[in-house]
Amino acid sequence: MFSLAANKILDQTWQGTLSDYVTVVAWSTDGKTLAASDAAGEIILLKDRENLVYLQTANDQSVDCLAFSADGQYLAAGGQNGEVKIWRLQPEETQLISTLENAPNWVDKLAWHPKTNQLAFSMGKYVQIWDADSQQVEVTLNFESSSVLSIAWRPNGENLAISGQLGVKIWDTKNWDDDPTNLEIPVASLNLAWSGDSKFIASANLDNTLAVWQWDIPEPWLMRGFPGKIRALSWSDLLTSIGAPRLAVATAQSVVVWEKAADESIGWQGKLLDSHDGIVQAIAFQPQTFLLASAAEDGLIGIWQKAKEIAQILDGASEGFSCLAWQPQGNKLAAGGSNGEIFIWSKVSRGKGFASR
Repeated sequence: MFSLAANKILDQTWQGTLSDYVTVVAWSTDGKTLAASDAAGEIILLKDRENLVYLQTANDQSVDCLAFSADGQYLAAGGQNGEVKIWRLQPEETQLISTLENAPNWVDKLAWHPKTNQLAFSMGKYVQIWDADSQQVEVTLNFESSSVLSIAWRPNGENLAISGQLGVKIWDTKNWDDDPTNLEIPVASLNLAWSGDSKFIASANLDNTLAVWQWDIPEPWLMRGFPGKIRALSWSDLLTSIGAPRLAVATAQSVVVWEKAADESIGWQGKLLDSHDGIVQAIAFQPQTFLLASAAEDGLIGIWQKAKEIAQILDGASEGFSCLAWQPQGNKLAAGGSNGEIFIWSKVSRGKGFASR
């Protein structure tokens, strides 16, 4: 089990409860507002830990994806009933401005463009791009070979990656009509993540492998030997001494942190972080550091110093943790539990022992 370092990094500063399994926690870009959703259909906004607003009450239809736009002006949610709802966030009130009907498709993937107010969301084998300024669907992309399993905008905004059966397709955002670039694998790509510098894209695959492509290089690095399904991916914003980010993956009861070797013939080298007693459901690097958080079904969150050794254990979710998210400024960590719990922890001042890198 965990062996602790001396420094305390985070203190709990807020706790609340939803009706059911917390599916998503998400921060606004300014870090002042937390949104959360659950399997009962609830959606809440929490502003400055005091002003709690219910955008949607329980309706017995799960909300599975939730995200703020890059400018923080909009919040989008999708789920079991096939609706995509978009709210405009204003100082005085939050207004529902659009409801996109997609039933019987279950909308379980959506993502905002990193620089504009364009929203991509899944509907079966298709992804639609909806523009908040015109409030119109701009384009519909056909993945063709299967239902869409993951959506990820390239952080520089130049491309949109979509994954499913037999790999990943990447569209040019300035030329939607052009054929996409195909990154082929022999099985389904379940989950995608771009590195923050836009140089790498990682794919967690159905056969328990991990593929990593460098932009403009068609052949991937392929990592094998994982003990189970790769449930989550997270790239560090901070770069190593050779100028590459680290990549953390959650698999079974473990986290594996990958670092690119200086020798191209070696590729990527992995370090196993193996301390949880339950399936790891979510992982995330703190922005601009190598501090890593891992949340698991054992009801614990591990805080890993330099993504190497455990520094602190957070608890409180009686039936396990389901999701987590760092505030963009890196000062707070939010997490949701399987029994509806929501927690916020805040950074302990550096003078009291905080050391993130």
